[in-house]
Amino acid sequence: MQHVLYGYMIQDGKAVIDQPAVLKLKELYKAYLSGLSLIDAAEKAGIKRYHSTVAKMLTNKRYLGDDYYPQIIDNDIFEQVQAEKLKRAQMLGKIKKPSPKINVIKQFRFSMPTPEQLYDDPFRQAEYVYSLIESEVIKNGD
Repeated sequence: MQHVLYGYMIQDGKAVIDQPAVLKLKELYKAYLSGLSLIDAAEKAGIKRYHSTVAKMLTNKRYLGDDYYPQIIDNDIFEQVQAEKLKRAQMLGKIKKPSPKINVIKQFRFSMPTPEQLYDDPFRQAEYVYSLIESEVIKNGD
């Protein structure tokens, strides 16, 4: 059985709005935009959930409506909350800019002395010859 999102209930196989929960959900969005933390906003709205669950509730696009769920949260409010979450994350240093990738191509030089031993078994001979290969990394085009 699949989990039903907070703010909805299933009736006759369809998701319908759960009005008491929707009022709490709208209050959550409003309280978060007023500057409260995730948990404080949830407590003010009367929602008892973990920090991560509240964060997911604020970023769940299904509250904007889709083929199954009716719309609960206005698009403008949803976008304001996303911008506020991003702003807070940047202020706390939680968003790191990716460092540019530097393509380093290592060059190798291989050398091998002339084999001094000869074996009748070709596999043993190959093993011996491969053991003679020496490699070195070429630095700065040396």
